[in-house]
Amino acid sequence: MTPEETDAARRRGALVIDTRTETQRREQGELPGALVIDRTVLEWRLDPLSDARIPEATDHDLEIIVICRQGYSSSLAAASLRHVGLWRATDMIGGVEAWQRAGLPLTSGPADVRR
Repeated sequence: MTPEETDAARRRGALVIDTRTETQRREQGELPGALVIDRTVLEWRLDPLSDARIPEATDHDLEIIVICRQGYSSSLAAASLRHVGLWRATDMIGGVEAWQRAGLPLTSGPADVRR
């Protein structure tokens, strides 16, 4: 998805997942409405069958958009989520850097961090 498509999807209820590190988020800013989930636990937190899922992970039909700094690791993360049955998982082209270039808002926080 493009940054603009991602913003529209967030407004209609899609889960936007930010996998950037704390340092990257501090330097670039926080994405409004995004849930921050570390890449190392992403599948467990979003798989509705996992005992470690977040409350929003209600079923495999969730629209999920993964975002990273430049759009590389988010592509792999989205593919991994599709592998566990989250068939609508995708990522944002170009990451937060593309979001910034599009002039979309970032905040100084606080972030909604899910461990």
